[in-house]
Amino acid sequence: MKKYYQVEIETASRAQIDAWQNERLVKQVQHVWDNVPYYRKKMEEKGLTPADIQGVADLHKLPFLTKDDLREAYPYGLLGKPLNDCVRIQSTSGTTGKRVVAFYTQHDIDLWEDCCARAIVAVGGGEEDVCQVAYGYGLFTGGAGLHGGAHKVGCLTLPMSSGNTDRQLQFMTDLGSTILCCTPSYAAYLAESIQERGLRDQIRLKAGIFGAEAWSQKMREDIQNSLGIKAYDIYGLTEISGPGVAYECEAQTGMHINEDHFIAEIIDPNTGEVLPMGSKGELVFTCITKEAFPLLRYRTRDICVLNAEPCPCGRTHIKMSKPMGRSDDMLIVKGVNVFPSQIESVLLEQGYPANYQIIVDRVNHSDTLEVMVEMTPENFSDSLAKITSMEKNLVAALKAMLGIYAKVRLVAPKTIARSEGKAVRIIDKRKI
Repeated sequence: MKKYYQVEIETASRAQIDAWQNERLVKQVQHVWDNVPYYRKKMEEKGLTPADIQGVADLHKLPFLTKDDLREAYPYGLLGKPLNDCVRIQSTSGTTGKRVVAFYTQHDIDLWEDCCARAIVAVGGGEEDVCQVAYGYGLFTGGAGLHGGAHKVGCLTLPMSSGNTDRQLQFMTDLGSTILCCTPSYAAYLAESIQERGLRDQIRLKAGIFGAEAWSQKMREDIQNSLGIKAYDIYGLTEISGPGVAYECEAQTGMHINEDHFIAEIIDPNTGEVLPMGSKGELVFTCITKEAFPLLRYRTRDICVLNAEPCPCGRTHIKMSKPMGRSDDMLIVKGVNVFPSQIESVLLEQGYPANYQIIVDRVNHSDTLEVMVEMTPENFSDSLAKITSMEKNLVAALKAMLGIYAKVRLVAPKTIARSEGKAVRIIDKRKI
């Protein structure tokens, strides 16, 4: 087994990475100017031409792209290649409006699968492994990306898709899956099902690659303990390519960004000002190798921190922290910014499972916040006095974290529907 999938790239010097980024950014800006009238107009409105971008030092001059731009340009307005050069699309769910449709040439797919292959090798994957891909397939990028990456590494790949837990567990035990790829909420559900069915001794998993939704460090620890594995984070967006934009190594101290394909910036989400390395802010990505859907300065709305410190694994690409929330879909309740990850951390610290729902409403012109939480079988009680006491303790803990009151409603185990894809954590009735 190779120690790294593309060792000469993943351990390149900072000077080499900078040279790649400078050369590829200049080429990409010219490509976008020549082939994407929508973005060329945005550059012209700022008085820019490709000659104004001589390298990464000039990146800040370029205009941002947002999800609103992608919806406005839907479906072909940001296409950088003729349709007959494109071989695939992937798409977001479209739950907040028009779907975002991303296009791929075969070259784009090859590079994307390379990135996912790096992620698999980073968690110890190789030719001898059985990789069970339980992300959704179809338009969702999760299944397709890790599937292609597993092939490039040489794993035996199980294209399970999400759902059908009985079949998932049958193949996991019969074929001896060693790497599991899915959302963290589905991994927690599978772990729960394995424990219930007494299959723990038959599971040979060693690692999991989990992404597509927010999850806390405590949830990571719970999954690791229940499945007996190391749980690794992976990051990506449909707009940029899919999973594999960044991935964790064995150090588990952040996700290495594939800097030979993406330039990352951190900006102030309110002013757009570029912040120095190590600052907390909104993550912005520029694609420097994509042909069909070459987004420049795309605002992800994810809040995180970039870290350029040397990593024990030997990889030299900078790392991004786990997203700490989002600047667009964070909840603003009574004027206070509330991130679901804050609520999850309190629940897990108090010994509750990661299955919960946050319900926001407006009553008599005032916001209300309610958190519905499942009890574990161990702390389940039908005693009203005990439940009331437990709810009061959670209310106090949430207020200490958030600074505002949140009603807590404890419910019996398995009351909240399990998720086989992305977990539905928030119900904001103010928008209904």
